[in-house]
Amino acid sequence: MRIFNEFTFEAAHHLPHIFPDGHVNTRLHGHSFRVRVTLEGKPDARTGLISDLGVVKDAFDSALELLDHRYLNEIRGLETPTLENIAIWLWRHFAAVLPGLAQVGVYRDTCGEGCEYQGEYEKREVTA
Repeated sequence: MRIFNEFTFEAAHHLPHIFPDGHVNTRLHGHSFRVRVTLEGKPDARTGLISDLGVVKDAFDSALELLDHRYLNEIRGLETPTLENIAIWLWRHFAAVLPGLAQVGVYRDTCGEGCEYQGEYEKREVTA
């Protein structure tokens, strides 16, 4: 069974070294981001819950403090803030405090774009 919670944040960034000079994404710009965190597990027999969503909100709040209304390129680990790198960064932020973390999705709804990450690279790094 899976449960999820979502939050949004606003942030600015640019994507250096990816596109040719003059490309729109090389210039400073901002987005509204939506993040979905999905937890997987079996509901506890006593509580009926996979997880207390208050714990998920606390994890969101700590991420929001670092991301909301910020310049993402200045955040350690987000020097190249693509959707993919933001999803990996958030996975790392949440994995330590959210048992059962199954997926982190990062979406730019106004652009019709997103990235969903299940921690595959984290698993490879641990087993390698």
